[in-house]
Amino acid sequence: MKGVWGRLLEVDLTTGSTHAVEIPEKVYRMFLGGRGLATYLLAKEFGAKWRMLDPLSPENPLMLLTGPLTGYHPGVKLSVSGKSPQSNSVVGSVVSSEVAVELKASGFDGLVLKGSCEKPCYIYVENGRVYLREASAIWGLGGLKLIEKFYSLLREDMNGEPGTPFVYIGPAGENRVRTAAVMAKLAHAAGYGGYGAVMGVKKVKAIAVKGYGRLPPVNNPESLTSLFQTTLRNVRERMKRFRQWGTTEGTWYTGYYLSSMPVRNWQEEWHDVKNFSHVGFELETWVKNPWADWGCPVACMKLSLVKWKGESHLTDNPDYEMAAYLGSNLGVFNPKEAVLLSSLADELGLCGIQTGNVMGFAVELYEKGVINKDEVGYDLKWGDVECLARLMKDIAHRRGIGEVLAEGTYRAARILSEKKGLDLTKYAVQVKGIAVGAHGVRSGKDYPQPVSYALSVQGGDHTSVAGFPVDSTESETWYSILDSGVVCMFTVLDDAGLLEFLNNVTGWGLSLREFYNIGRRIITLQRILLLLGGPDAEWSVRDDDNPPRFYEPLPTGPYKGSSIRREEVEELRKKYYNELGWDEEGIPTEEALRALGLEEFLPLLGQIRE
Repeated sequence: MKGVWGRLLEVDLTTGSTHAVEIPEKVYRMFLGGRGLATYLLAKEFGAKWRMLDPLSPENPLMLLTGPLTGYHPGVKLSVSGKSPQSNSVVGSVVSSEVAVELKASGFDGLVLKGSCEKPCYIYVENGRVYLREASAIWGLGGLKLIEKFYSLLREDMNGEPGTPFVYIGPAGENRVRTAAVMAKLAHAAGYGGYGAVMGVKKVKAIAVKGYGRLPPVNNPESLTSLFQTTLRNVRERMKRFRQWGTTEGTWYTGYYLSSMPVRNWQEEWHDVKNFSHVGFELETWVKNPWADWGCPVACMKLSLVKWKGESHLTDNPDYEMAAYLGSNLGVFNPKEAVLLSSLADELGLCGIQTGNVMGFAVELYEKGVINKDEVGYDLKWGDVECLARLMKDIAHRRGIGEVLAEGTYRAARILSEKKGLDLTKYAVQVKGIAVGAHGVRSGKDYPQPVSYALSVQGGDHTSVAGFPVDSTESETWYSILDSGVVCMFTVLDDAGLLEFLNNVTGWGLSLREFYNIGRRIITLQRILLLLGGPDAEWSVRDDDNPPRFYEPLPTGPYKGSSIRREEVEELRKKYYNELGWDEEGIPTEEALRALGLEEFLPLLGQIRE
């Protein structure tokens, strides 16, 4: 095999035993790695009992996976997966972390954690050897305090090198909050999916990896070297503006020009606050520009610093998603206050998108009198950073109203609807258990296809949207390939270029059609697990829809009055199902599975129809 080792390192946390799991080359060729490999392995092991598998149980594996392009393609991403506590399906969540390269340099393509530790622990992997160590001294910590303490602990326990890459959870993960992220490098997060909670169930505080070996051999090293250099030059040239501003530029461009930014729980999508922009963030908060991860030619990240109540708070830019969801979505239009909330989310180990979404949901309910001060313990107001920071902490620690909101927007809406005797799901801006990304579809200027979220197998994930043509860089087949490669979308020029990279590494000689069939295979198998769902939520064709709010006309801005039409969504849903070989209920057909080589999963279709 080229580009991969063909084995994963599996750790049983309950017994402390480890062993290598061999993966045939055929599986890599069908699913690549990362998201695709996770989906295959989960379906193979748990498919028949998927509905009974509780995502927040020790039986749910946590997978840290690389792909055939890890270490060879510019930039670095680590795939984090398992059964999602948000969607009850598989989400391929990714985070920028050198743990990916270190795993490969250790002789493995990934790490699979099963069971749970008896008490808080951390994991140290060195050249494929696994050490489980006591983590009580760092349990409860997050952010810079955790990073500093962990490096000290690693040095004392294992004589670990300074700067050894690791991923970790904050207090939110420890408390099994469904919006908890798996964190890296202070401000990086695998947020979609809620895998911080899965790590918390396993009582694993941190995972550090150090490898001293080489990467797997590649098929054509000379050609790959030339292609790598060409890609670096082209990416640098194309992404000059992105290098300067990162995604933070969207705080103005997406909000003002495209009218597609969440404002006060998506009641609006337009703002004209000029200081709430990339320029405002740069002038008021940035202390380092640029900031790049291993092998990245783009360097879209920046470092921000603000002072609040006598303490310094560090975070990234923040990127557009964090600025939107912890800024405008909460009625916050002050760059320093948005940075503060972003830094707090990092410290607590929360996904800024999922948590910002459920916080906006809560503030709107308070505004409408559905919940009150007696239930919350304090006033909830748009733009009030004091109460918003308090609410975020309550969510992370499951205190008061935070106990309900820690379940995420979808489940919180169900719980409160039942309690209040009202339908509150109309205020829940989510799709299939996952809060939508900070890109609206009503104006048609940002995400132009009204089914971007509605038809995605990863629900509201803005990095995995559905679209047409199905076999193109506008659809989820493409995004699933990126997450399985595993590569950063910002360092990829086009599908032909990525395919050339893959063939040079692996020697597979795939055609573009075969390349996109990998994506079809991944999302079809994800779709099967999504429809199986369980134990507390299952999905069907009815859930392949937009949040009710997206059918309301935009109330302000240059595209005032714009909305999406249900008739168009229904037409596109039928077209999408048909092109992927799914029936009118969105269930993959037997013919589709056979065409994709997924015959072993045919019995699962019967379970869906039961």
